[in-house]
Amino acid sequence: MKKILVVDDEEKIRSIIRKYGEFEGYEVSEACDGMDAITKVKENGDYDVIIMDVMMPELDGFSACSEIKKLKDIPVIMLSARGEEYDRIHGFEAGVDDYVVKPFSPKELMMRVNVVTSRTRAEETSADIFRYEGLEINFTARTVSIDGKRVDMSPKEYELLFYLVRNKNIALEREKLITEVWGYDYYGDDRTLDTHIKLLRNSLGEYRKLLVTLRGVGYRFEA
Repeated sequence: MKKILVVDDEEKIRSIIRKYGEFEGYEVSEACDGMDAITKVKENGDYDVIIMDVMMPELDGFSACSEIKKLKDIPVIMLSARGEEYDRIHGFEAGVDDYVVKPFSPKELMMRVNVVTSRTRAEETSADIFRYEGLEINFTARTVSIDGKRVDMSPKEYELLFYLVRNKNIALEREKLITEVWGYDYYGDDRTLDTHIKLLRNSLGEYRKLLVTLRGVGYRFEA
């Protein structure tokens, strides 16, 4: 069952959306403000979509959306009484996927929810994504996540990891890796490769075990 998180300081609005969401077959959770929403995403981040009001106490919807997107890329539909172009642009810059102006039709809102979740499923199906337990590597978006949390890496770390994963379970010689990742005309110290492997293992945390050292040969991504 797909899950919706409804974030609004007005209980009446949360109740209406819950009613229509459950009728459409969604499991609906509620949060009363932006801080509450962030906490719920941290504790249970597998929501398929978040419906969030803009004007709330503690933390506004735009700020909450930006913080949530740092934790996990969950689609967000923003609710607002203000429909000016500036507000919409501000919302999309914060990572909002859709923008609905109050007062709104609950039926139309659920149609937008269905469109967003359908689009997300289609993107996940068509995107070039590698998954192994809690590790997710999205080649198209150029992102790496562990247990839903984005991992920041240097550009060369990304390139090295992507090449290793695309050639998983294949023994890759050091020279091959240096040529493919740094370029055939690279004349630097080949210890640069070892340094980046070390950094990569640190970034991968518990999944560092997937990077296997082949003594006298090179490395292999084993999954």
